[in-house]
Amino acid sequence: MDRSRLDRWNRYRFRSVWDLDAPPARVYSVLERTGDYPRWWPQVRAVEQLEGHSGALLIRSVLPYEIRMTATELLRDPGRGLLEAALHGDVEGWARWTVRARRGAGERGTRALYEQEVEVRSPLLRRLAVPVRPAFRLNHTLMMRAGRHALEARLAAPPEAV
Repeated sequence: MDRSRLDRWNRYRFRSVWDLDAPPARVYSVLERTGDYPRWWPQVRAVEQLEGHSGALLIRSVLPYEIRMTATELLRDPGRGLLEAALHGDVEGWARWTVRARRGAGERGTRALYEQEVEVRSPLLRRLAVPVRPAFRLNHTLMMRAGRHALEARLAAPPEAV
């Protein structure tokens, strides 16, 4: 397989929609505190604050492999409900949360849209790109499902004492 076709197998686009029974401002306030993700999202194993608006993340879902990356804030706009970061490390690209009130007759709560476009940079994962691609996609789906359930539980819990 030529290199350009192989590179295509290492690119991913992910999109997850989370409908949550909480006001958008509350959902946004939890999502913008990425340093707290390991406290409620089991697959986000660690976040270490780096200089400026960057953090080192360690992520592991179902597959027995950890993804290490640095996320650098590109956009934080609570008024428009946007959070966006550049990703570097085992994967390179970007991730974005868009947090909005649910629309429609009788709708309440929040719709949080997660989008991510990345290219795998880890040599091991690149070598496994073709045979393991469906497992990578499933791994991401399961991580996002677990994250949604964990966020729902966090939002339902009473506010933490300060």
